[in-house]
Amino acid sequence: MRPIALSRIQSNLIFRDIAPPSQQGQALNSGLADELVTMAKGREITSSSMLGAQGWVEKFCAVFIVADVNCGCIMASSNTTIRRLQQTTHHITSDVVEPTTLSLVHGGAEPALVDLTLGELLDEQCALRGDKTCLVVPWTGARWSYSELQHRSRSLAKAMLALGVRGGDRVGILAGNCEDTYTATEAQYALDHSGCKLLFAQEAYGNYNNTQLLAEITPNLSNRNNLGSLKSLVMIKGLLNGFPTYDELIDAGALIPNEVLKAASMAVSPHDICNLQYTSGSTGQPKAAMLTHHNMINNAHSIGHRMSFTPADILCCPPPLFHCFGLVLGLLVCITHGSTIVLPSPSFSAPAVLSAISSENCTALHGVPAMFEELLSIPRPPTWSCPNLRTGIVAGAPVPVPLMERMVEELNMREFTSSYGLTEASPTCFNAHAGDSIHRKLTSVGRVLPHLRSKIVDRNGNIVPVGTRGELCMAGYSLQKGYWNNPDKTREVMIRDEQGVVWLHTGDEAVFDEEGYCTITGRFKDIIIRGGENIYPLEVESRLVAHPTGLILRAAVVGIPHPKYGEVVGAFLLPSAPFPSQDARPTDDELRAWVREVLGRHKAPAHIFWFGDAETGMREVPQTGSGKVKKHVLRDVAGRIVGGR
Repeated sequence: MRPIALSRIQSNLIFRDIAPPSQQGQALNSGLADELVTMAKGREITSSSMLGAQGWVEKFCAVFIVADVNCGCIMASSNTTIRRLQQTTHHITSDVVEPTTLSLVHGGAEPALVDLTLGELLDEQCALRGDKTCLVVPWTGARWSYSELQHRSRSLAKAMLALGVRGGDRVGILAGNCEDTYTATEAQYALDHSGCKLLFAQEAYGNYNNTQLLAEITPNLSNRNNLGSLKSLVMIKGLLNGFPTYDELIDAGALIPNEVLKAASMAVSPHDICNLQYTSGSTGQPKAAMLTHHNMINNAHSIGHRMSFTPADILCCPPPLFHCFGLVLGLLVCITHGSTIVLPSPSFSAPAVLSAISSENCTALHGVPAMFEELLSIPRPPTWSCPNLRTGIVAGAPVPVPLMERMVEELNMREFTSSYGLTEASPTCFNAHAGDSIHRKLTSVGRVLPHLRSKIVDRNGNIVPVGTRGELCMAGYSLQKGYWNNPDKTREVMIRDEQGVVWLHTGDEAVFDEEGYCTITGRFKDIIIRGGENIYPLEVESRLVAHPTGLILRAAVVGIPHPKYGEVVGAFLLPSAPFPSQDARPTDDELRAWVREVLGRHKAPAHIFWFGDAETGMREVPQTGSGKVKKHVLRDVAGRIVGGR
């Protein structure tokens, strides 16, 4: 039986990556660092509590912000037994899809759910395969075993205990995939050992937005000029204003007895919130989804099961750890299956990914469509090979069929799995099986994961017949507890039905077939309504990318206001290579004719824009840090251009 949580205290901490003075101009988000230092100066660290920690990757360029919250702490020992949760009545016992006329599907009961904290999960793997390689970072030479990851994370946990951080505090990490990436992994397990809630912010949000996000998780931080509950900064690199360094922090933690760490960790429940995971912000301001150990571990376990993952697998994972793709589908899938994860580069680099696949003999590769597009657009080195590459996940955005076909033919990913999910569901909801036919993977995102339910409803909330489009809704163990400090938004998307089941309304449009396979047809906010007819951007984007000249690398389609039709189609195009002249690229009329030939006149773009042209003011597709297209930005740009024509 777990002891009660430690007594409540006020504790606040910030870790910040700062380069040495000579390199401060190059420091990650140095502007934000300066603001934090200015606002935090003079505040003292409270050290009247205990925290445990068992973490992931050392010296991630990071900002940690901790604020007082009620929660327990966690820890585990290597002989922790896996506790199975009893299946509740809404979990079914078979993956067989029963004939139905309505769009309502249930996942199976295998693999069974496990009842573990993240710290206990790592301890279980250490007991089974402590000497096995867990983490590889080629650009630094880091190569950690499961036991080394455990040791480093416990050291960081005790260090934070020494600072007075305790279970229930909120700890924010502002980090790019920089040269010290592995501290995020180390910190995650460290904080999970303590019962803290971890927030991943990201470099892509920018200084101002990150300050706003940090304000949301800090009780007394009401604006960017008032870090009311900030007590200390800890420098991961370099020196600044006398704040303690990371090494000094670790040294202080060495004085904390192991028994203190163990006692702190035993107070944590698998159902405690361990992650405040920000959504991608592709449709507006990001929101912090409250995810638990139970959410993420079981989701990762099911994903790996669909991929037929084993301890022999080696995953190359370019997506960043600050997003659920890299965190759950990448790192946690590997740790739940005793596999190895390779983080190929500080930020996405197609050459670095190719090098890692070949040098590490990777069997799996993850990425968003934009990553695979770039990967397939560059020449392979003469000695490059991928004899073991078989599987992986492409997700995060709609995937054009031609891209999937190239992944199979050129990268040998014949067992790749298509996937669909969202942060609020920890994140994966549907995933193809590795053994599904190529056709199934090209035309769907697979079947619903075990222990989850899904339905498709119309505007009135009624379940639609199979084969009919509607809004996709999810229910089951993986749903968030809500958005942090945002009950109104939580009530908008999480709705309890007459039977008491809570359904997450995804905002995505989808359709089921008779066998329960799901096809995502668009996002409701992205659907273009022209003269009363729905136009789905993905089909127009796929048609444009398939233009026979091969000159269009990416297409992003949005609706543009029109006085007669309500909306018309606007298409932003990224060329596969710079055009030598204006005459070398397809004309607007040629592209419209190409779309009309298959999709009809009403779906042909009324307005066409090229990235790289002066009028767009953009050379690249605007994306979130997780690789999703910021279509709200494109709509604004299109409106400005069309209004000025």
